[in-house]
Amino acid sequence: MRFIVIGITDAPHPYFSPDVMEAIGKGRVFSGGRRHHEIVAGVLPAEAEWVDITVPLDNVFEKYKTYASPDDPQSSSAIIVFASGDPLFFGFANTIRRKMPDAEIVLFPSFNSLQTLAHRLVLPYHDMHIVSLTGRPWPAFDRALIEQTPKIGVLTDREHTPAAIAERMMDYGYTNYIMHVGEHLGNLERERISTLTLAEASQMSFDYPNCLILCADTSALHAHRPCFGIPDHAFALLDGREKMITKMPIRLLSLQALDLSCRQVLWDIGFCTGSISIEARLQFPHLQIHSFEIRPECEAIINENARRFGTPGISVHMGDFLVTDIHDLPQPDAVFIGGHGGHLKEIMRKVLTVLAPGGIIVFNSVTSPKVHTDSHQLWNDACRELGLQQEIPLRITLNDFNPIEILKCKK
Repeated sequence: MRFIVIGITDAPHPYFSPDVMEAIGKGRVFSGGRRHHEIVAGVLPAEAEWVDITVPLDNVFEKYKTYASPDDPQSSSAIIVFASGDPLFFGFANTIRRKMPDAEIVLFPSFNSLQTLAHRLVLPYHDMHIVSLTGRPWPAFDRALIEQTPKIGVLTDREHTPAAIAERMMDYGYTNYIMHVGEHLGNLERERISTLTLAEASQMSFDYPNCLILCADTSALHAHRPCFGIPDHAFALLDGREKMITKMPIRLLSLQALDLSCRQVLWDIGFCTGSISIEARLQFPHLQIHSFEIRPECEAIINENARRFGTPGISVHMGDFLVTDIHDLPQPDAVFIGGHGGHLKEIMRKVLTVLAPGGIIVFNSVTSPKVHTDSHQLWNDACRELGLQQEIPLRITLNDFNPIEILKCKK
């Protein structure tokens, strides 16, 4: 099949070059969103057929295929698709390539919305990091914040509005940004450009479609952020007990054992204060992190610590891990077991039902004369019974605390 994909702005009376007008004049089958149809209806041929682009997209592409049927004498004609801005910029041309990799595509792009907003602001955008929240969840945006990206261009939708984005940023302490919002870009009658603090943006509503650019005060980027290794006393603690936290040096060694720079999904089982999850999120913001804990009071603690240290995006699961439904969660390739309640072997057996090939499990065993159950022996028994390959343990004694062995095995 052959597609001609034409990028347009939000202008109600668009200008098209002679080449584009010629293609439109020869067209029979046209497609786009309903808003696009309203904009271009006046230039379509009288016999034009229109295919609305709506979800589910599979239905749209099945409709396209009917125009390529051998029984259709016009099957060699191109389908002309109108799309917003640059169709290759998170746009519909990418969808065509994914759904119909053998299709021929001819492009007539326009400026994308973030380019247009940057032009209105006379703001250089060669160094702008782009995040799309259009029909997508938060992780890519959260990562950009944690990495303290100085300039972020954001494509929004009706859920991820400028106000919702501003609220999320303030919740997690990223208040050193100014937000530039562009509404109805290209429509000179309705276009509006606003430059706002996050507090101002969080209290406002904005017409859709819109997009935004976040610009940081770079002098304040690192002012309130720990660089490497959060001090134990800085965390909100369970009942104020500093012993109920993986100590900072042990925490960093545990993260090293998990080999997180090469991993995609970390599970933290028995998170307590969330120190492992939060340190991992700060040091490896590409990770998806799922944290599990049986004690209900710990939910408020990890949420408080996530806001305190600016780590949005940690998925928290409360309840007994052994009865938690885990099979719809992203497959982990790194698992840290921080608490087991005497059920270490059962937890490891359940983890193995979903652990990715080559996945890693790390567990810290504390040697204490007051503890009758040898957790290292429990670990050895579990690894032997479950067929797991152990690596050489790392033994460390920190100050006057009991010795700790950092244990690691692979699937």
